[in-house]
Amino acid sequence: MSYPQRGEIYLVTLPGHPEDSKARPALVVSLDVRNRLANDIIVIPISATTRMSPTHVELHKGEGGLDQTSMAKCEQISTLDKSFLIRGPFSGTIRPSKMAEVEMAIKRAIGIIE
Repeated sequence: MSYPQRGEIYLVTLPGHPEDSKARPALVVSLDVRNRLANDIIVIPISATTRMSPTHVELHKGEGGLDQTSMAKCEQISTLDKSFLIRGPFSGTIRPSKMAEVEMAIKRAIGIIE
């Protein structure tokens, strides 16, 4: 049985939003062992609005299968039940160097680094 992998991008619905709201891409950031064993995963939402911020990481078109340049909004880290996964992964994982940028932005967002 397959499970989401760290660094993959999935289309997800967000809890608390109307059922007719648009699904959004999200980057899986939780560890693979957790993704395999738990009923939920940890994700970062991705937006096509490319506004720069210390907690945003630009993902270029093609990265992880994205069809346009987008931003990973690392200040909005969320835990989602796997039932909120609609489709994915888009296409492989993001590059390790991009994942390192995401990790740094998460640390900035939660105050570990400035």
